[in-house]
Amino acid sequence: MVKLLRIDDRLVHGQVALTWTPALGVDCLFVANDRVAKDEFLRMTLGLAKPAGSKLLIKSIADTVVYLNDGKNSGQQLLVLVDSVKDAHALVMGVAEIRSVNFGGIRVKAGAKSVSKALALTENDIVLIRELLAKGIELEARQVPTDKRQPIENLL
Repeated sequence: MVKLLRIDDRLVHGQVALTWTPALGVDCLFVANDRVAKDEFLRMTLGLAKPAGSKLLIKSIADTVVYLNDGKNSGQQLLVLVDSVKDAHALVMGVAEIRSVNFGGIRVKAGAKSVSKALALTENDIVLIRELLAKGIELEARQVPTDKRQPIENLL
């Protein structure tokens, strides 16, 4: 079961390990990222950041869709982590169970505009966000679980 789909360009780090994991009661961090899935060094470094006692799975976006749609995996309590709006969009479109996306952190990059302290979005990101909103997906910004939920549409 996907407890949360979170967009955070740092993927696994202190906020995820120390606040989100216990707050959600997840037993597995699931990194869905094509680049990380192919890079042994990145997989190892993310493994060092995971909380003790938690499992870490790393798969490509396509393999994540297959995994999350396989009923035999439904017993796990998952925090799914992606690093972009594009990847979150692909998972939402491919996995009917996902009805909500948390925007945790997307740093400023070329072509992106800051919409909050922790989020910078490109025009393409905004197009994908509007598609998700039209589909009835909840999109909220929070860096940590104790923050007040802020609807993404209020930031656009």
